[in-house]
Amino acid sequence: MLYDNKIWVGGTANKCFIEPSKANRHGLIAGATGTGKSVTLKVMAESFSDMGVPVFLADVKGDMSGICSRGVSNENMEERIAKFGIENFEYKAYPTTFYDVFGQMGIPMRTTISELGPILLGRMLGLSDVQRAVMSMVFRIADDQGLLLLDLKDLRLLLTYIGDHADEYKLTYGNISTATIGAIQRNLALLSDEGAEAFFSEPAFDVNDFFKVDGEGRGMINVLNATELFNKPLLYSTFLLWLLSEIYENMPEVGDLDKPKMVFFFDEAHLLFNDAPAFLLEKIDQIVRLIRSKGIGVYFISQSPSDIPDNILAQLQNRVQHALRAYTPAEQKKVKAAAESFRANPSFDTEAALSELAVGEALVSFLDEKGTPSVVERAFILPPQSFIGSAGFEKIQEVTDSNPLYEKYRLPVDPESAYELLMAKYEGKSAAAEEAAAEKQAIAEEKAAAAEEKAAEKERLAEEKAAEKERAAEIREQRERDRQEDRERRIEEKERAAELREQRERERQEDRARREEERIKREEEKARKEAERAEAKAKAEAERAKKNSPLTKITNSAMTAAGRQVGSSLVRGLFGGLLKK
Repeated sequence: MLYDNKIWVGGTANKCFIEPSKANRHGLIAGATGTGKSVTLKVMAESFSDMGVPVFLADVKGDMSGICSRGVSNENMEERIAKFGIENFEYKAYPTTFYDVFGQMGIPMRTTISELGPILLGRMLGLSDVQRAVMSMVFRIADDQGLLLLDLKDLRLLLTYIGDHADEYKLTYGNISTATIGAIQRNLALLSDEGAEAFFSEPAFDVNDFFKVDGEGRGMINVLNATELFNKPLLYSTFLLWLLSEIYENMPEVGDLDKPKMVFFFDEAHLLFNDAPAFLLEKIDQIVRLIRSKGIGVYFISQSPSDIPDNILAQLQNRVQHALRAYTPAEQKKVKAAAESFRANPSFDTEAALSELAVGEALVSFLDEKGTPSVVERAFILPPQSFIGSAGFEKIQEVTDSNPLYEKYRLPVDPESAYELLMAKYEGKSAAAEEAAAEKQAIAEEKAAAAEEKAAEKERLAEEKAAEKERAAEIREQRERDRQEDRERRIEEKERAAELREQRERERQEDRARREEERIKREEEKARKEAERAEAKAKAEAERAKKNSPLTKITNSAMTAAGRQVGSSLVRGLFGGLLKK
């Protein structure tokens, strides 16, 4: 319900409002079964519609369809309206478009294999890493060869064709084993058994058809009948993820607006994340994180906040938390974690309140005008203005038949695609096979004639080979003789070399003996000379000793004196005679 251009969700004295400009910051509606989540979802969807914002919601229990009918007054409703002090409360129906993947309770909603893509298709089929890689390869081959993959028969025949021609694709795209192709085919058969044939077809759904308003300017409430789809969790979660991806990829960037362009409500949101591989969780996280800038708000509905991965839960800033039941220690931890996620209100114990909340009562915290989370409030949720419960098959059919989109999507079409092109190739091969048989017969006859020539040629070649073998044998014998002579020659050379070495060795020994004899002679001569010098030295020493003896000195002195006298006499005699002359 709108109040002062804001969405009034609950509360009497302390009213709890969603600021329209902050509605694209995403949100969470959580609570145990039977605590009032569906009513909260309907109240918020009605308010967005009144504001002119289109809404998409998945109806897994069938009780959301009543939004297309005017609400009915009763004692409980009047009592609840009075509690909020609403004087001008109006029961009314809302503009509604019903969709059904299987086309039974609404406009058929389809997509093509190509638009779903290999990643989401691999998740839908529950493929292994190797099988997903091969699936991506199959999509690449289809793109390179201009083959449209619209429905399951297109994909199945393309897989068969690739398996038959795996060797042709090996060098360009890598190995494609027939075992992997077979495993994917089995999973496609199981998917077909779940009714996916109706989902994959043309015309593919255009997400721009969500963005409608009625004559009064109220946003269209697009209700996906998921009562049957919900029983196929993998198909359901993959479909919702595809839808979110389509919105993200097709909507332009708009930044922050006064109100969102559209709001999505995903019921039983835990199915989006159960058993999802890491790369897919990253994809969801990326979409939720970035789709806000495209003016889209996403609200998850689940039994507990712990059903949502933490990195995604942190982005859900507008929260309505209904009662949680805690019968086990694990559940008590979840209650405590949920309570701690709110901005505390000093007037009550948040954790205790989570276990005490009545049906239709919740802990509420929305972003204010500045984008700050408000203090948590304990508040009763407003009653919806539309009919509570299912609208019934007839009403749904009436609304669907009167919708212009029904004619657009009612009948599937089957344009020329991969199936037709590949079948033409197989049929062309069949005609070519007959021509090949005739050619084969002619070739057989040619081969027979050629066989005789070949036999004669073979005999001639055999004779040539025999002659060649004889020549080869002679050449081998000659080579053997040459090798033998060469061996003998090398032996003789070795013997001569040995004799030469012996001769040189003898000469070296004789030379060493001669030099040794000369050395001995030199040593003897040296010894002789040494002896002579010693003898001479001894004699000299004896002479010196003799000269230096006292007797010798006296004798020498006497002889010296006598000599001097004799000399003087001679001199005087000589000089005297001369003087006389």
